Amino acid sequence: MAKFIPVDTFDLVIFGGTGDLSQRKLLPALYHRFLDGQIPEDSRLVAASRSTMSNKAFREFALEACKNFTGETVEPEDWAKFEKMLSYISMDATDPDADWDKLKAQLVDDDRPTIFYLAVTPKIYVPICEALGKAGLSKGDARVVLEKPIGTDLESARAINAGVGAVFREDHIYRIDHYLGKETVQNLLVLRFGNTLFEPLWNRTAIDHIQITVSEDVGVGDRAGYYDSAGAVRDMLQNHLLQLLCLIAMEPPNSVTADEIRTEKIKVLNALRPVEAKCAAQETVRAQYGPGTVDGKQVKGYLEELDNQDSKTETFVAIKAWVDNWRWARVPFYLRTGKRMRSRHSEIVVQFREAPHAMFGEEQAHSNRLIIRLQPDEGVQLYVQIKEPGPGGLRVQSLPLNLSYAESFQLRYPDAYERLLMDVVRGNLSLFMRREEVEEAWEWVDGLLDAWQDAKVPVYTYSAGLEDGPVEARMLLRQDERDWWSNGK
Repeated sequence: MAKFIPVDTFDLVIFGGTGDLSQRKLLPALYHRFLDGQIPEDSRLVAASRSTMSNKAFREFALEACKNFTGETVEPEDWAKFEKMLSYISMDATDPDADWDKLKAQLVDDDRPTIFYLAVTPKIYVPICEALGKAGLSKGDARVVLEKPIGTDLESARAINAGVGAVFREDHIYRIDHYLGKETVQNLLVLRFGNTLFEPLWNRTAIDHIQITVSEDVGVGDRAGYYDSAGAVRDMLQNHLLQLLCLIAMEPPNSVTADEIRTEKIKVLNALRPVEAKCAAQETVRAQYGPGTVDGKQVKGYLEELDNQDSKTETFVAIKAWVDNWRWARVPFYLRTGKRMRSRHSEIVVQFREAPHAMFGEEQAHSNRLIIRLQPDEGVQLYVQIKEPGPGGLRVQSLPLNLSYAESFQLRYPDAYERLLMDVVRGNLSLFMRREEVEEAWEWVDGLLDAWQDAKVPVYTYSAGLEDGPVEARMLLRQDERDWWSNGK
């Protein structure tokens, strides 16, 4: 049984408190942590937005959000306790001359931490932080949480980091990537460094290659305008996939303190081989989804949803990446992410090398694989070779040793935002990105985008609902006599 350890009393201000992120993720996450006894009842949760709304109206808004997005029945007696912590302020947080005294009046002036969560567009991160500084709200144990993406390229990321860093100390800045809050992602550290079974084999001598997949079955929908300026590379590769790559490839840190872990992740980004124009067409694939069938329903293609037939923005990307260091020399990392795929799933596949001698002949068809599932059902599977029961000769099958979080832990465990919010309160920076991480990742991504432009890499098309995206992505592995892992095959 998992145990939930309460955090100290805190104040939390959500700028963009009536927005989509607050409604779908933050308010339900806070309510769940309250139900499990982690959030003290004397904490304060303040929503700030430009919309005119009373405290009563906001509490009704929050109630509907928790009913719709917690997946559970909201009991009246529980909600009566939780809503006492909620309040609302109508203000333009980018205006230094706004009435910040109204916000100050909602906060408790004691030693408790005050957390400012910027659930707004990154374009106004710096103006909000500058206004907080001018109002005297960035002093003491004040902390700020920044949602991804931090900028749209290296230059804008540096500008945001410099602007926010001029107001808040680096150890009070929490750059959040919700993928790092997933149980299985965190378990990577324990799996690798807490088990002598894996760490001696976690290198080029035992591992053939590694695959990282983040597949979405949805299209761009009402995010089409934003997405067309970002694409799969900026929206997913720069943050989610590169963070997973860092955790799977990093060297053992000296301890599990935040700086030790983040230093090792930065080393991986430093060792990530830049994509050059001369290799871009052979080692990368970019594509857009066209019309197709998803869950038995006909759906539009990206250009139809965008209503712009000239867009070259990628909704799918696959890359063969290389980490140029001693541990991973000549081991390819295959990364892919796409929208309008057949199913929603995220996983890491560690493919071990074949046994040196196939003594069981063709029956010994597969080597060992470690499958780390991030969503939708978090868990770990280790595929091993065993004898198939029964008479008639020796037959070998590859079957998984299975660890399912839902089955192994008889208690609902927190989702990513729940865990990360509690880590902010605790002051634990381990699962948040350091300034150098963000900038190193953007430098590599800028190089990739430049290589695509210089090499005039084409944008392929794939039908919505395909399991593996465009055929060119499969050829990316087939040219190495490999294939994407798919549904246990």
